[in-house]
Amino acid sequence: MSEIETFEIFLTVAPGLEAALLSEVRAAGFQQPKSVPGGVTIQGGWADVWRANLQLRGAARVLARIGSFRAFHLAQLDKRARKFPWGDVLRKDVPLRVETVTNKKSKIYHAGAATQRVEKALVESFGATLSKEASLVLKLRIDDNNCQFSVDTSGEGLHKRGHKSAVGKAPMRETLAALFLRECGYDGTEPVVDPMCGSGTFVIEAAEIAQGLLAGRSRSFAFEDLANFDAEAFNALRLELDQSGGLAAGPRFYGSDRNAGAVEMAAANAERAGVQEVTSFVQRAVSDLERPEGPPGLVIVNPPYGARIGNKKLLFALYGALGQVLRERFSGWRVGIVTSDNALAKATALPFLPVGAPVAHGGLKIRLFKTDPLP
Repeated sequence: MSEIETFEIFLTVAPGLEAALLSEVRAAGFQQPKSVPGGVTIQGGWADVWRANLQLRGAARVLARIGSFRAFHLAQLDKRARKFPWGDVLRKDVPLRVETVTNKKSKIYHAGAATQRVEKALVESFGATLSKEASLVLKLRIDDNNCQFSVDTSGEGLHKRGHKSAVGKAPMRETLAALFLRECGYDGTEPVVDPMCGSGTFVIEAAEIAQGLLAGRSRSFAFEDLANFDAEAFNALRLELDQSGGLAAGPRFYGSDRNAGAVEMAAANAERAGVQEVTSFVQRAVSDLERPEGPPGLVIVNPPYGARIGNKKLLFALYGALGQVLRERFSGWRVGIVTSDNALAKATALPFLPVGAPVAHGGLKIRLFKTDPLP
């Protein structure tokens, strides 16, 4: 697979957010974006793989489809895997592990046996180094007897931006936060308030977008350990994409929480992210929430759902108080509330728009409830 060759790149996302990711991918100018279950596919080369990892805020992982062949039984899989040009992408000295998914439409249906055959072929024909703990993952998907190989070019999930060391009890992943902000119409030009900010995810993500900071600027990626990685070209791309310009005069971002430890954590995370100049975090209850001076913007919040933390019955009063404060003090502001419980959302008495698809999150199905500007 040459540097100029184009191939399919699969950008994964939490089910239910495919349309939001497709919107981001289109806005970023990637070629031939197409929504598929669990993500978005694009066509591109290795520079597009690098850019997707660096720039996209909603993608969970970036998988490079490096090739495929037909196989109807394990011996055929073994034989063809030995002839596969692994050296175009993989390095012998970088440990990797193989993960296989099969389906009932294929004659090869035992994922474990398929994995073993590919591992053996990799070691004996290519000299690969295998490790169950390896961060580099080769994925094999056998669908209708077609064996498709992908490399997970991200390594750690892309929600790990690389500058947050502390999180709360039930954190909102940065990738989800970015897409929920997008679904609320946030474009980086307006203030954002989160009155239950936890570790500060929504506030920090919004501030980074406004500042033009790259999502992956603080971390490394699995593609840096591939045979075709060009460090000089990657650094040039990073500089080209960097839109940060110290927009301290732009919108500001406000987080508050009744928990003093959460507020301290969020402020420290904002400093590590380099957005402390445009963010502020204070300890206060929802009932004490004040509208910031200046133009209206977006209030976005991920309150407790009662499914994992707390007693759901006690939460109705909390949601009710939140709704009352927003109706009374935030005229002209839009609202986005993420919760797993329709009844809790309804307790706010806010004029929500029609609700979108449920989103898989930590074993729960959550939804974004959003409003137009409040009267």
